[in-house]
Amino acid sequence: MGSNDNSLGYAGDLGALEAWALLEAQPDAQLVDVRSSAEWAFVGGPDLSALGRRAHCVEWQMFPTMAVNPAFVADTSAAIGGEKDKAVLMLCRSGGRSQSAARAMTEAGYTHVYNVAGGFEGDLNEMRHRGARNGWKACGLPWKQS
Repeated sequence: MGSNDNSLGYAGDLGALEAWALLEAQPDAQLVDVRSSAEWAFVGGPDLSALGRRAHCVEWQMFPTMAVNPAFVADTSAAIGGEKDKAVLMLCRSGGRSQSAARAMTEAGYTHVYNVAGGFEGDLNEMRHRGARNGWKACGLPWKQS
């Protein structure tokens, strides 16, 4: 499932559909949405209710300054229960911040941390719009807005 390249500094990259399949197959797997509070409020987020779970929202970079959250590892550990051997999937807008978050959690001793490549909104298309090319929304996975 996905790439598994140790040189990345985390377990590997998963496409959105691969991420959903892992969440379905492993009931203890956790999804952490590392976008900002503004993105959660205005763009929406993954809906895991069909799996009997919810995504954990922990900012990697804090709105509005976008400074890296110094408590990210501690906050994420508390949110996911601190078990370092379960699968943890990191998700951001398009896959960049979540890579950094995945590296940080791996450095903290978590052994199965994945980046959701394409993120929630995906890459820009030819019209410079997100949400159509790749990522959670473009794959038709469940999501909701608050």
